[in-house]
Amino acid sequence: MAVTAHPHAEREVDGDVARYDVSVKIGNVVYMVLYTPPNGANIVEYSPGTQMLFLVGSHTLTFNSKLSGTTEVPILRRDNVPGQRDLDWSKAPGQYFSMKQQHISEALALDGDQQANIKPILEQETGEVSQILRNPALSQKDKLNQYERIVRSSDANIRPFLSKAQLDKLLEMRKEQRETLKRLIAKRNAANQN
Repeated sequence: MAVTAHPHAEREVDGDVARYDVSVKIGNVVYMVLYTPPNGANIVEYSPGTQMLFLVGSHTLTFNSKLSGTTEVPILRRDNVPGQRDLDWSKAPGQYFSMKQQHISEALALDGDQQANIKPILEQETGEVSQILRNPALSQKDKLNQYERIVRSSDANIRPFLSKAQLDKLLEMRKEQRETLKRLIAKRNAANQN
């Protein structure tokens, strides 16, 4: 989310080594981590807004880097932020996928295996939904019809990994998503006409 140069203390031995305070938002938590790039590279300064996968530990975040391979950085601070209910379509598909994954995981109380099996299905759904939403040639009705087709296909692939109670909850959530999408498409169409 943000990158700033880490202040050096006067007596630091490695005071000439570039280090950065990097803010990373995962779910409803913003982590401030201390990142020391390999070989003094400053590419991190240009990375705000980049989406990456992280493994959250009790005191560290771990990520894969093209420069340094698997990298572990210390967490300096954690701040909880209020959840966001509606999706900001200007940030889709990245936000769409992360919010959908988090919401489905929490609402259905998915275990690790279920999450691992469902993630690629939701990633494919995200890409397909993003394409229809960005297509100005499609009418609102066409977008909704295609959205429903994509969701039906996605749900058919997710179904084998869910219990009966989880499936019922998913179908209820999909109904709410469809109504939200209808409102958002109508709002976007109205804004584009003005």
